[in-house]
Order: sequence, then C-alpha cells, then structure tokens
Amino acid sequence: MKHLIGLIGVLAVTGCASVAGEKLQPVAIKTIFENQEVAGLGCTLSNDTGTWFLTSPATVTVHKSTGDLAIDCKKDRYAGTATAVSKSNGAVWGNILLGGGIGYIVDRNTGAGFDYPANITVVLRQVDSAGIPKNAPLAPVSAADVPVKTN
Repeated sequence: MKHLIGLIGVLAVTGCASVAGEKLQPVAIKTIFENQEVAGLGCTLSNDTGTWFLTSPATVTVHKSTGDLAIDCKKDRYAGTATAVSKSNGAVWGNILLGGGIGYIVDRNTGAGFDYPANITVVLRQVDSAGIPKNAPLAPVSAADVPVKTN
C-alpha cells in the first residue's frame, strides 16, 4: 500500500507541468542560404507573451506559450522567416489524466505544458535594397493599368 501511495504521489508531481515544468525555454536559431550557414543576421522572435532579439547563430531563452513562435531574420541582402509550432509536452497530458481540467487550464495559461523545437533553422532568401526577394514574380498588370493609344 505504501508503494502505491508513493507511486501516485510521484505521478501527480510529474503530471503537473505548472509545478514540475519550466515556463522558459532555450531556443537555438541558425540561418542558412543555399545549404550554407550565414552568420550575423539580426533575428526577432515573438509570441503572445513577448519579443526577443538575437544575432544568428545564437540561443535565446523565450517564455513558453500555446501560441506559435514567429521568427524574422534580416541583414543586408538576406531575409528569412520561420514559425515554430507550440506543441503540448508529456507533462500536460499527465496533468489532464491525473489533475483534470483545472491543472490543464493552469498549464495552458502559463505555457508550462507546451514546448517549441529546441533547434530552429531559418532558410534565407536574397533580397534587394528595398527588401524585395530577387527573382520575385512581377505584379500582374490589369488592362486598366495599360495606357491606350488613340488616334
């Protein structure tokens, strides 16, 4: 009986991400262009809990959330964006099974029950001085935009 009570106690603590889990997570960002790493890009990472800045490649500690993490990197002739999807971790599922809805709501609101990928690669594209991707298709031209020559 003592072993059963001890096992239930251990499962209860590991099941609650808000108690056992962290609300912060380190995320490593790497930027590549044509399969080559490009260093020195300024990157902005943001979710519904905050915004963080780094110069690639680097690691930054972000506040976890149920919302996805948007990454935007730029420098000179390179730019790239990526989205890191927030996924529930194992602790949140244990919390649902053992703690029910209240524990899940706490974990969801604090972000402790969710994780981003630890390593994120941002694929870059070349841009011109105006920030327009090179080889971008031209905007379609409508008949109204073409001058008509009359005699």
